Amino acid sequence: MNHRLPPWLAQNTVAIRVVLLLTLLVGLAYPLVMTAAAQVPGLRGKAEGSRVTGADGKDAGSSLIGQSFTDSKGKPIKKYFQSRPSNAGTGYDGAASAAGNQGPESVVDAKDKPSLLTLVCGRSKAVGDLEGVDGARRFCTPDGVGAVLGVFREDGTTGRVTRVVSLNQACPAKPFVATYKGVDVECAKSGADYGRANTVPVRGDGPANPKVPADAVTASASGLDPHISPAYAKLQTARVARERNADESAVRKLISKYTTGRSLGVLGEPGVNVVLLNIALDREHPAPKSSSSKPSQASKSSQQGA
Repeated sequence: MNHRLPPWLAQNTVAIRVVLLLTLLVGLAYPLVMTAAAQVPGLRGKAEGSRVTGADGKDAGSSLIGQSFTDSKGKPIKKYFQSRPSNAGTGYDGAASAAGNQGPESVVDAKDKPSLLTLVCGRSKAVGDLEGVDGARRFCTPDGVGAVLGVFREDGTTGRVTRVVSLNQACPAKPFVATYKGVDVECAKSGADYGRANTVPVRGDGPANPKVPADAVTASASGLDPHISPAYAKLQTARVARERNADESAVRKLISKYTTGRSLGVLGEPGVNVVLLNIALDREHPAPKSSSSKPSQASKSSQQGA
């Protein structure tokens, strides 16, 4: 008697066996092995999100995701080291990692969106005011917008200059230069079309090496980087020490402790982990109660969601 299965049934039986085998291997065995490997000392913390505990003993987020140390109005809390800007959601949102998608040619403000140049200029001025240093940069106006002129010429792109507008300074602001090529500079009128103007960024007299470091005014590609440069940390040291009634030397020691070097000794740049640094400051140098401002709700959300 022939007990061979029909070809169609034999093929389906093989397929079912393969599905069951792969389900056991990939759906059960592999996850169990990876979970067990994640419990190895040295890997467990990273596998669980590199969570950190705050000075109050509560969950304070992840050492891999930055946080905004600002109040409910978005102003810096002076007792904390400030992070770099972030384009991830409303700032350091782990579920919305993103860059600003603006490049070097973004120099003229749109109606509903400032240019990258104006963002950099405004941030530099704000950091300078906060730290008590000159926040001036090249191609920036004293009031913190991009120093860009719209130049109208007689023949479009050539010929005599007939009109000049300070594109990023809306009326009634006073233009950062009075004249250009002998023509009076106007402030920009709301709703006016300056599309025919030739865009001319003006270098100005800003320093070649600004007091405010580049990472203080630009976001990381992910919007989540918890590190700042040693230069930016150094700029903030005096303020943080003053707000906490601590010696600057003690604060500098903590900065050094939470500074990481280049990967493999050659890749990237040294960085200071702001999240870990601020937690250490709260533990070792708590601020007086009079300056005990708390991070905004956005900061708390990023901590809990990390």
